[in-house]
Amino acid sequence: MSLEVRRALLAHGERNLIEIERRLGVRIHARGELLAVEGGDEAIHRKAVEALRALIRSAEAGEDDGERLGELASTSDSSDWEKPILYDARGGAIRARSVGQAQLVQAVQANSLTFATGPAGTGKTFLAIAMAVAALERREVDRIVLVRPAVEAGESLGFLPGDLKEKIAPYLQPMFDALGEMMPRAKFKERMDDGTIELAPLAYMRGRTLSRSFVILDEAQNTTTSQMMMLLTRIGARSRAVVTGDPSQCDLGPRETSGLSHACKILEGIDSISIVKLQASDQMRHPLVRAIIEAYERDADDAF
Repeated sequence: MSLEVRRALLAHGERNLIEIERRLGVRIHARGELLAVEGGDEAIHRKAVEALRALIRSAEAGEDDGERLGELASTSDSSDWEKPILYDARGGAIRARSVGQAQLVQAVQANSLTFATGPAGTGKTFLAIAMAVAALERREVDRIVLVRPAVEAGESLGFLPGDLKEKIAPYLQPMFDALGEMMPRAKFKERMDDGTIELAPLAYMRGRTLSRSFVILDEAQNTTTSQMMMLLTRIGARSRAVVTGDPSQCDLGPRETSGLSHACKILEGIDSISIVKLQASDQMRHPLVRAIIEAYERDADDAF
């Protein structure tokens, strides 16, 4: 641990370390370049060590995840933080890379329905797809269903050229990109052709029941309340659903309420439903993207 990282770790009156101590009932001592954990049984000690590792990663990245880190340390099995979700097409490990992302992974594992909100680049869709592919490979589900509203172009799908797959493909390209990283090309094509991976325009979901499926609704801020209710009531037995979106990027008309914001408000606190709010500190794209996000957030705050 470098001197710079140690200084960042011990910033703010050591409040991050104090929070871990308070929640886990241990003592943490900084001794030169080392951190020592005292107290607690083996499980608690392991949690504290993993919490410190996550905190060091955040400090190295110039982030401050202390508040959510303390929450995660006290409520979840932090020994799983660094376990890969799966290995991509090149053999690289895909895993949570921030405290918020770890919360998202654990929420999806523990709940039938998870809402993941947050700004661009925080890994909402990528992690959801990684967990869907992992569930498919473990045979926990029979198929992956990718859903996205067709709002941005301002056109009905019926007026776009091509068959159904060709019509919806432009809207699902980000999800295609993620799947392409996680599966060899031949395997991805095979699963697309046999329907194991299904493209499902939101407008075409009415009347269906999705059993033993991993359903991902992306860009959900562009759904209306009725569309959101329609999709959520499609979830069948032994299925899991993840709904992702950024409420600040809604493309609906000024008189329409976003189904994502509405659902997060009325469904909070229901068993088997989790709502995870990712933040700019979870952004894993180019550092410039994070700076842009924060600049726009400051501008929005100043407008009020």
